[in-house]
Amino acid sequence: MPNKKLKVASLFCGCGGSDLGMIGGFTYLNKRYKKLSYDIVYAVDFDKWAVDTYNKNFSHKAICADVMDEDFNALPDIDIMIGGFPCQSFSTVNPTKDTNDARANLYKQIVRFLHTKHPKYFICENVKGLLTLKKGAIIKKIVDEFTAEGYNVQYKLMKAVEFGVPQRRERVIIVGIRNDIECNYVFPTGICTEEKGFTPLCKVIDELAIPEQKYYFSQRAVDGMKKAKNNMKRGLWQSLDAPCLTITSHLAKTSINSRDPLLLVNPQTELYRRFTPREAARIQSFPDTFLLNDSESKSYKQIGNAVPPVFMWYIAKSLQEAIENVNNKMI
Repeated sequence: MPNKKLKVASLFCGCGGSDLGMIGGFTYLNKRYKKLSYDIVYAVDFDKWAVDTYNKNFSHKAICADVMDEDFNALPDIDIMIGGFPCQSFSTVNPTKDTNDARANLYKQIVRFLHTKHPKYFICENVKGLLTLKKGAIIKKIVDEFTAEGYNVQYKLMKAVEFGVPQRRERVIIVGIRNDIECNYVFPTGICTEEKGFTPLCKVIDELAIPEQKYYFSQRAVDGMKKAKNNMKRGLWQSLDAPCLTITSHLAKTSINSRDPLLLVNPQTELYRRFTPREAARIQSFPDTFLLNDSESKSYKQIGNAVPPVFMWYIAKSLQEAIENVNNKMI
């Protein structure tokens, strides 16, 4: 890789999970994730609180703006675009949702960026449900539009747990290589499996019984759970010896009857609690040096919406290696 770093534009950057993974240079669970040869020169998100968190953690600053209002022509040349376009309308939680609404169509801002700036490469991330929505018609539509802009596009359903993240998070990763570049990109191979070598939840939970009472569920909530219908998701407490279920953006409003993962502090007294924001961040593979938002509810939302930095680091590293191979052939 030449000394010159590749310029990256980050659309829908959120609090910066994917961006931290692209840059590297952080430590998580005593493992160092080296700096990668990328330089983020443009980052944008509509959520001012997410941008506030982002700007606490990066020397380069994100801007708070509606991406639809951004003039991409005003940007410098970009080598790589990354973007986890909003996925609420593609979520497996609500697969019948209208896919023509504004949030579902925000992927078209990715298309607009590709059309305007023609970056050499791009990486997009989205939820697992994107593959099956409308019997696969949505992912085909998106890939076709990316391809029409002059890119060789491939995608894969990947599991964060296979890259040392203590979470069973599955996400669709879409990688595009501009047609005029002979680059053989290969998705990274996991360093472990869901059954062997994974990072268990106990690695990021210092103690079950914490003093802050606000994280515990009341006896009334527990009694209500026990009276719930059998077909309801109830008390999804997590084994400390296994990876956690997927962290979501609404952990601040976690119900003991919800799909969200919980901790069972004491089986005898039926004492349950939710994760703290820092615990949630650790489950997402954010290093403890990453500053969270001053508001816990906003932190939960930002963390749940983020791309796990460690997961993204492996994807970015594999792209860097593919680009290095291209550059070596040119020497």
